[in-house]
Amino acid sequence: MLPLSLLRASTDHPMLVELKNGDTYNGTLLNCDNYMNINLTKVILTSHDGETFYELDSCYIRGNTIKYLRVDPQVIDKVVDESHS
Repeated sequence: MLPLSLLRASTDHPMLVELKNGDTYNGTLLNCDNYMNINLTKVILTSHDGETFYELDSCYIRGNTIKYLRVDPQVIDKVVDESHS
């Protein structure tokens, strides 16, 4: 399973994104590109200290600032099934 295929399969599913600076974004993946730049909708941004929260309609995150992504486990199962077909 390739990371980009997993990310593309996560479109329209909720995900958590943590940036290298410690900020976290919880939202629904709208789309991504080959550089892992992503667009999220219905976003809750939590500051790195965990004390400040923001609600955003949408946001754009550059791929080179991402520390990790957490996707819905159902999406992982979907990608594995597609690779065996």
